Order: sequence, then C-alpha cells, then structure tokens
Amino acid sequence: VQLVESGGGLVQPGGSLRLSCAGSGFTFRRYDINWYRQAPGKERELVARISSVGDNTNYTDSVKGRFTISRDNAKNTAYLQMNSLKPEDTAVYYCNAKLGLRYDYWGKGTLVTVSS
Repeated sequence: VQLVESGGGLVQPGGSLRLSCAGSGFTFRRYDINWYRQAPGKERELVARISSVGDNTNYTDSVKGRFTISRDNAKNTAYLQMNSLKPEDTAVYYCNAKLGLRYDYWGKGTLVTVSS
C-alpha cells in the first residue's frame, strides 16, 4: 500500500499550488480521502475531505473558498487545489485514505511554504 503526495513547494502569498495524492496497492475508489496539514510546533489538523465517490466534500473554516479537494478514481489520485495562499498555510500536507475504522493509510507528506 502506498500513498504518495506531490506538488508542494515554495510559493508567494496570494499564489496557488495543486497537491496530488496517488494511491496504489488498495482499492482507491472505496476510500474516503482526507488532506491534513501540520505546521511547525502545531498539531496536525484536518484540512479537507472527500467521499469515496466524490459527492461530498468538507473543509476546515480557514480554507473555505480558497481550497478545493477533488479526486479521479480512474487515476487513483486525489487533489488539493490551493488558491490565495497565506503564510499561515505553510505546513507539511499529508494525504490520508480511510475506510471505516480498520483501514487507514498515510502518505509521507509534502512541504508547502508560503513566503515572500
């Protein structure tokens, strides 16, 4: 089982990035996908989630209207489009695939730095 995040990097405030999360070794289309982030010195927080078929999404208040979560089950990939980035969005972003209570997979994370 693997989840691999990509797309992180350094971006100026107000800029955009699109993170990708590629899954393999499990039936990706059956799993809800969550994006978490952890900023230095802070606890990991849930940023956005999308249901297995993509018909339900949720966002934490601080990213509503700026971030969009999506998925392409044919490609076993989920995305997090991040617009209007702020310095406080700086964090390591993690992809999580979850099915019930038993199946819970994590990627290693990708670093997003928002700075001028």
